[in-house]
Amino acid sequence: MNDYQTIIGLEVHVQLATLSKLFCGCATTFGAEPNTQTCPVCLGLPGSLPVLNERAVQLAIETGVALNCTIPEFTKWDRKQYFYPDLPKGYQTSQFDLPITEHGWLEIAGETEGTAPKRVRITRAHLEEDAGKSLHDESAAGGDSVIDLNRAGTPLLEIVSEPDLRSSAEAKAYLNELKLLLTFLGVSDCNMQEGSLRVDANVNLHVPDSANPAKPAATPIVEIKNLNSFRAVERAIDYEAGRQWRHWQETGLRMGQAPKQTRGWDDSAEVTRAQREKEESADYRYFPCPDLAPVVITADEVTRVRVAMPELPAALRLRLQTEHGLSAYDADVIVGSGRELTEFYEQVAATGGDAKQAANWVTQHVTRVMNATGKLLSELQLPAESLGRMIAKIVAGELPSSRARDVFDLLLEQGVDVDKAMASLGIAAVDESELIAICRTLLAANPKIVADVQAGKQQAVGALIGQAKQKNPNADPGRVRAICLELIAAG
Repeated sequence: MNDYQTIIGLEVHVQLATLSKLFCGCATTFGAEPNTQTCPVCLGLPGSLPVLNERAVQLAIETGVALNCTIPEFTKWDRKQYFYPDLPKGYQTSQFDLPITEHGWLEIAGETEGTAPKRVRITRAHLEEDAGKSLHDESAAGGDSVIDLNRAGTPLLEIVSEPDLRSSAEAKAYLNELKLLLTFLGVSDCNMQEGSLRVDANVNLHVPDSANPAKPAATPIVEIKNLNSFRAVERAIDYEAGRQWRHWQETGLRMGQAPKQTRGWDDSAEVTRAQREKEESADYRYFPCPDLAPVVITADEVTRVRVAMPELPAALRLRLQTEHGLSAYDADVIVGSGRELTEFYEQVAATGGDAKQAANWVTQHVTRVMNATGKLLSELQLPAESLGRMIAKIVAGELPSSRARDVFDLLLEQGVDVDKAMASLGIAAVDESELIAICRTLLAANPKIVADVQAGKQQAVGALIGQAKQKNPNADPGRVRAICLELIAAG
């Protein structure tokens, strides 16, 4: 049991899914040759003037509505002054006191099963332009540092949470839910490997004070950078909380007695390392950007966005449980796999007529194939209707469950329909009277099994299933077992 409480707030930078940059027409394609997607505007050349990307504003409003934010009628642009080698203008065009969205929330599941969901408050989500990228030769011999400005000017939405998170597990749950929401909306691909989603974590500790129980002591806030995965976020928060606790025990430094600090995460060593003192807003010398007009967003525009908003993950999970009878776990797995797989599942369930079997096939078999092959769902030769018709045949007793996997594999390999797959595998429905006759023959030939079942060992009948399939490979194991038990009970 720790003698402190970890206080965590997250800043998430999301690259918006636009074709061009925030203030110019340069492309945002990832992986282009360095410095080939630039122009006088994003290079900050004298005399160049920015023109706002309307699509970026639209995506920001959609995100704000989905995050239950207020969308102010009036928002403006500001210049944030600081020097980075890869920020060619010497300032970043961002938003300071009048962001495009503010005061929202995102709900995450409780840390343990059965606990109530937790609402994490969103301070703001504001638009800004990205900087470029510095590349350093880190070999033993050393070498040059070079700059690629392709990313400079790319539209970002910075989503800032209140310090409502209390553990690294909660932080990861928040990030997973936020990423899922953003990909459902299509506002970003959230690809961390390509820099489309980047996270900074603000961490400090509250330590109980026996002299003043209502006001715990607080360590200085540390902002952790260089977090390139959600797992890295978890590890960095856990390490930093432990480091601050040890430092506090050694020095007794509290909030106000030491400066806030920015530290980088060293993933290989699994430690944070000091980089600089953390800046305050006054250090950036914000002032309104003279080159960009304020943006006015009418109530009608926001209403149109609300009306067009697709069903969001939280509501979708609840509907899958109430309408399809799925468990909370199955609903979470399906929705958590993304919008494409969720829509695929609903088509399979509608065609197959059995929502639970559809969930089993989608979560266990379809995702298994996707993970094994590295293919997207759209790249598999498996229409939802085909899988649904296969499930319908299982439900109707026309396709034995034991042979369904063979049919599924053939659907994937050859893209044929269910009837052709069954015909090529020699699968045909077995008449009920034939199954009864097979079971009678097997019971007559195995009196010991009959005696064991009568003595209460119902599992003994399992030995007859293999014998039944030898007589007819299409015999359904479930029906063979049920018929044998019924015949034994009838005497």
